[in-house]
Amino acid sequence: MTLTPLASNNAVDNDPRRYEHLSTIRLEDPAAVARAAKSRRRHPGVKAGRQNFIVAADHPARGALAVGSDPVAMADRRQLLDRLQIALANPAVDGVLASPDIMDDLLLLGALDGKLVFGSMNRGGLSGLVNEFDDRFTGHTAAALEALGADGGKMLTRICLGDPDTVVTLEATARAIDSLAERKLIAMVEPFLSVRENGRVRNDLSTNAVIKSIAIAEGLGSTSAYTWMKLPVVAEMERVMAATTMPTVLLGGDPDGSQDEVFATWGAALALPGVQGLTVGRTLLYPGDGDVAGAVAAAASLLHHTTELPEN
Repeated sequence: MTLTPLASNNAVDNDPRRYEHLSTIRLEDPAAVARAAKSRRRHPGVKAGRQNFIVAADHPARGALAVGSDPVAMADRRQLLDRLQIALANPAVDGVLASPDIMDDLLLLGALDGKLVFGSMNRGGLSGLVNEFDDRFTGHTAAALEALGADGGKMLTRICLGDPDTVVTLEATARAIDSLAERKLIAMVEPFLSVRENGRVRNDLSTNAVIKSIAIAEGLGSTSAYTWMKLPVVAEMERVMAATTMPTVLLGGDPDGSQDEVFATWGAALALPGVQGLTVGRTLLYPGDGDVAGAVAAAASLLHHTTELPEN
């Protein structure tokens, strides 16, 4: 996948100092983040019959900066914030999933009014790290998410049967689910059966592996009342969705196929029972043609809305 620079008609601003004020606020008035979170207008809430569209922006915190063939596509924070603001400006985008640094920037920019907010909780399993499966919770805590007025937290849960660090991640995930549930916040669990090959971690995206990962993940914690699944779109999604009764959002990943092919697979999966929407990042924020607004609008057209949100 070759990336085209952000289309000029999508640019928020080309001034290299366009986010300098964020640095000034962080320097002189760091409490402004908490004030912005407190004054933010909340999303009216998730409803059955209305699928949600959440943009993911937590990859850089795990050292995962690549998109397609560009190993540092997500490295420029100004470009990332431009792209996120373009995506969030579309009223069909319900919210964001972000690491604390990006979340704070978006709060200061006033970009999260009326949006669902999910914090990224475990980012310690850095991409390429020797103990990548020991994916420690180094991001948002449940208490911090409650203070921010967030709707929930997300945790990556990679399960490697040949790596003893897996049990540490599973235990930490269970504790995080309980901590979120105590606060009536959603736990968005993203499970994979994974292996290490030639020094790199690879997620097994076979249908049976995804089903097994669901079985393990949905049993974590002392309650599943507030647990959602975040799952890849794979072959035989009917079988995958038959493996859980939990609300499920589909992830995008770093696709190999064309945008039309990817959207076709999403569209088919979105029609299945239990699928609550999309949580997608790189595919839409860094489309091959550079047209972020167009990619977001195309993805939004796939969602099913049989009920309408109440007017604010």
